[in-house]
Amino acid sequence: QVQLVESGGGLVQPRGSLRLSCAASGSIFSIYHMGWYRQAPGKQRELVATITSGGTTTYADSVKGRFAISRDNAKNTVYLQMNSLKPEDTAVYYCNADILWAGSVRNYWGQGTQVTVSS
Repeated sequence: QVQLVESGGGLVQPRGSLRLSCAASGSIFSIYHMGWYRQAPGKQRELVATITSGGTTTYADSVKGRFAISRDNAKNTVYLQMNSLKPEDTAVYYCNADILWAGSVRNYWGQGTQVTVSS
């Protein structure tokens, strides 16, 4: 079995910073795409940032210049550094990854971590 476990969420003041982590565990052969998504109350889940196994990144326009996604392939971990946070960044943040396991590539989601930006 494969699991994605997020950590690092919490309450932060506007213009503050947080760093999210997501570690994949299990009998993993290889991890391809990894990404972060978020879902605010009453809204659909949306893409925040993605990173390929080679390090190519993409970002939602709303977070460009403020968020940075990175990964440590040796630790099967993806990070999201969030700076200059705004109240509209408040959401549950989910990790997502395409993982080669048991001979096939499958898509996995983490359980989510709450990020609240408020004074």
